[in-house]
Amino acid sequence: QTRHVASTKMASNEQSPLLVEQPQQQEHLTDHFHEDEHEETSSSIQVDKIRQWMVDTYSDNKFVIHIVLAIGLAKLYPPLGSIYVQPQITATWLAVIFIFTMAGLSLKSHELTKAMTRMKFNFLVQIFNFGVVSTLVYALSRALLYLKLISIGLANGMVICSCMPITVTMVIVLTKSGNGDEASAILNAALGSLLGVFVSPLLILSYIGVQADIDTIHVFIKLGLRVLVPLACGQILQQYSTTVVEFVKNHKKHFKSCQEWALVFIVYTAFCKSFSSSQPLDVQWTSIVIMAMAQVICLSFSMWLAWMSLKVLYRDEPKLRVMGLYGCTHKSVAMGIPLLNAIYENDPHLGLYTLPLLIWHPAQLMIGSSLAPHLAEGVDQLENFLSLTESSRFIHGRVSFFQQPRPEPMKRESFVAFEVE
Repeated sequence: QTRHVASTKMASNEQSPLLVEQPQQQEHLTDHFHEDEHEETSSSIQVDKIRQWMVDTYSDNKFVIHIVLAIGLAKLYPPLGSIYVQPQITATWLAVIFIFTMAGLSLKSHELTKAMTRMKFNFLVQIFNFGVVSTLVYALSRALLYLKLISIGLANGMVICSCMPITVTMVIVLTKSGNGDEASAILNAALGSLLGVFVSPLLILSYIGVQADIDTIHVFIKLGLRVLVPLACGQILQQYSTTVVEFVKNHKKHFKSCQEWALVFIVYTAFCKSFSSSQPLDVQWTSIVIMAMAQVICLSFSMWLAWMSLKVLYRDEPKLRVMGLYGCTHKSVAMGIPLLNAIYENDPHLGLYTLPLLIWHPAQLMIGSSLAPHLAEGVDQLENFLSLTESSRFIHGRVSFFQQPRPEPMKRESFVAFEVE
């Protein structure tokens, strides 16, 4: 009996480690399961972030993405866009008429009556946008052409881009984001759009010259039928048909999307014509890269020149300076591409003519968006400074748009207020 009790104790002592190991194994398995679950959760979060980033990137740059895809599709099978979709009807007439009819509906022409209050400022914005920018770009494009760095098609495209009018939506949105004068942005956008119908073709033909295959009278007749008549019809509908205006307003998002797709379709057919032409596009990738860099340099220098000019002329009006910075340098794709299509309808280099404008458009958006928050802060600082009395201004000193506010005002016996930008 004593042996049996001893053997029982020994057996219980041998089994007890196994009984202890089982809960430990279960805990280990549970921890391993939680680790796997945590890894799966973190990986799913990363996938969601990547997916959201892709969606945001597409939403912010969908027009540029669609343009790139359209050019790629045109390269794959040019006859589809140059022959089968009947571009001489669908692209050159229907798409252009639709775009300018919608422009007429959305153009706030009644804002032009307010332009009389700031004639000098509005005159400066339009002269700089049409005249100064086009002169700078023309000089640079001819220099690059003389050095044989770009082709004649890209050089002419740079000049054509510089002759286009001010944007409508982008300049208003960026002016508002930069705390600029929104009313001036609206009326200058409307004024520039109307002037662009007449001024842009004249500037293009004066810079580049009337080519042998371009009938000037026929060009202006086409511009009248495809641009002026739809624009006038849109204005008439805006003034006298509240039903149409309300319908467009309620479906504004869809109409805007249709306008973008119409522009993409025009670009697609233009490149299809260029790729299927008997005259090959004598252009290399290096020339396109040089042209793109030249466009960004021209835009940056034009913005700097406009900023310095506005600083001298409108030193104590920061809101006008912000609006002028955007208004003096922005170029419209929505107006530019249909005008190009009307003027150079049968030109095999039409695709090349559109490329510089398609470079300028996203560049002005990226640069303008990056400057907007700094400009908004600068407007607040300068307006606060201008609201002070003369003695307080003397003590605080003048601050610039891109200068951090001083933590403590420094009192001096003599101080000259100046602005460094």
